[in-house]
Amino acid sequence: MSSPKFTGSTVALITPFRHDFSIDEERLRHLVDWHIEQGTDVILTCGTTGESATMSHEEHHRVIDIVIEHAAGRIPVMAGAGSNSTAEAVSLTRHASQAGADAILSVGPYYNKPTQKGHYEHFKTIAESTDKPIIIYNVPGRTASNISGDTTLRLAGIPNIIGVKEASGDLSQIMHILRFRPDDFLVLSGDDALTLALMSLGADGVISVVANEAPALTRDMVHAALAGEWNKARALHFRLLPLMEFNFCESNPVPVKTACAMLGLTEEVVRLPLVKMSNENKEKMRLLLRELALL
Repeated sequence: MSSPKFTGSTVALITPFRHDFSIDEERLRHLVDWHIEQGTDVILTCGTTGESATMSHEEHHRVIDIVIEHAAGRIPVMAGAGSNSTAEAVSLTRHASQAGADAILSVGPYYNKPTQKGHYEHFKTIAESTDKPIIIYNVPGRTASNISGDTTLRLAGIPNIIGVKEASGDLSQIMHILRFRPDDFLVLSGDDALTLALMSLGADGVISVVANEAPALTRDMVHAALAGEWNKARALHFRLLPLMEFNFCESNPVPVKTACAMLGLTEEVVRLPLVKMSNENKEKMRLLLRELALL
């Protein structure tokens, strides 16, 4: 069931907020247009970088609805719809499916720390609730529970589970998945700094934070790697690397949202328990954006 339209550079889109912490729907629509203009391949909404953890279900639904409606088929839309409650993940998945999402991103259950059997049954249940393609998201640094390579490969046997966003940082595990995956099963980097390395081993692209700030450069790097233009891809990787790394000097998405505010794309507003970036780091971010000729 895999589709090449989910390869390449997927932006893990920020959610713009107003100063009263409400969703800035006008800026959200502008971000969709901007990413289409910049050549981004896919938009992911309501992921970690979109601060889905502090959205109500109504807000979550609204953001997905706006992005799908405004994209209007001009760019594929992937909807974050995960939860540590399987029933809640199914409910979010059903809404995103009915809204017209092209694919669903479903994060591993956080806090519960399920067994590998629990992981399998969780994603199997979600997959059975929709006919949409599903990409599982492994990020044990946030969930406190790793989806093993063998479990991922077992899940790859479910027809509408089409890929994995791998952010474990465990190269041995990711290489195991790349080596034994079905031919049509996507492996997408969930860590910007590792994208080029993983693509050299056969990964299909990235779900990216840095694409919020530098969408064209990120797309060019990923497409160069897909085309086997390794010198070009390497040069772009090293050009972007300082920004990729600095995006995690404080909790994501604080740095990237600060940068997007500097670029005039959003207000510098995150929801508690996240707080604004320190003044010292703001100045470092400003310098990085200037060095990349983004500011």
